Amino acid sequence: MRKFMIGMHGKFDARKFHRDFREGFYGIEVCLFEDEKDIEKLVRVTEENEFKFGIHFPLRSGISDLRDPQFLSLDEAARKKAYKYIEEELNYISSKEIKPEYILFHYPKPAILKKDFDMSNWRFADKSEYTYESEYTISEFKRLSENLFAWLSEKSFEYNFIPVLELDALNKYVYEDNFLESLLEKYQAIKICLDTGRLHLQRRIDQDFNEREIILRLAKFTEVVHLWNVKVSGNLENSHFPALPRLKVDDGWAPIEDYLRIIKNENKNIKIMFEHRSDLISDEELDSCYSWVSSILE
Repeated sequence: MRKFMIGMHGKFDARKFHRDFREGFYGIEVCLFEDEKDIEKLVRVTEENEFKFGIHFPLRSGISDLRDPQFLSLDEAARKKAYKYIEEELNYISSKEIKPEYILFHYPKPAILKKDFDMSNWRFADKSEYTYESEYTISEFKRLSENLFAWLSEKSFEYNFIPVLELDALNKYVYEDNFLESLLEKYQAIKICLDTGRLHLQRRIDQDFNEREIILRLAKFTEVVHLWNVKVSGNLENSHFPALPRLKVDDGWAPIEDYLRIIKNENKNIKIMFEHRSDLISDEELDSCYSWVSSILE
């Protein structure tokens, strides 16, 4: 369990920390803290207990209308705004001597969707967060992605963090081409986050999408896995439910064990961030979740 992490959204939640965190865990992933006092507490607690933390960008809440920077926007002004947004937050983190192990961003953003992509179960905060393959050429995708990778790679050395790209809704430019892998080989400072719930959901709503193939191809570049389960049988149910061995694939749940075994065979150095709602289960079930995932990875 040395590579296990828990998530905290909005604040440093002492109650969640004492219930969910275990001795020997790697650390915490944080996002959108609303009060600077909680940021100070995060730094203090991690230093006192000698564990690490990562940031699901941004660290602070209220500094942008949308959480995710739209660095692949076809609109030049929107792209410049996205890069400025990231740079300002990196400057803040550096000025406060906050030292995350990694900073995670959603990619691609905006997401580039096939025309018939079913968005009824996919969460987009704003229309600007997605576009369509018919409106976005592969040459533009490659050009703007390479610009992003080059810039993030430079910033990773300047600010001393690992840039991690969490895969959002994926398009044919990713799953029908090896361009993303070629970028990851070229810019080796940049890593991937595989999100089990997102991968399962896209598989259920997009028959052209093979999540196991994507996992196999990208596992070796993966820094962190966002681990949670979701039931998709017609409609989405129980989003961000903990991964438990009793949840059956035949009922619409994600094949979590299969995902983890594929990843483990390709990369034994991943971090597992439990991006689940632990309040939905008992203390005993939470222990079962941790021990089951640990047994698969070992």
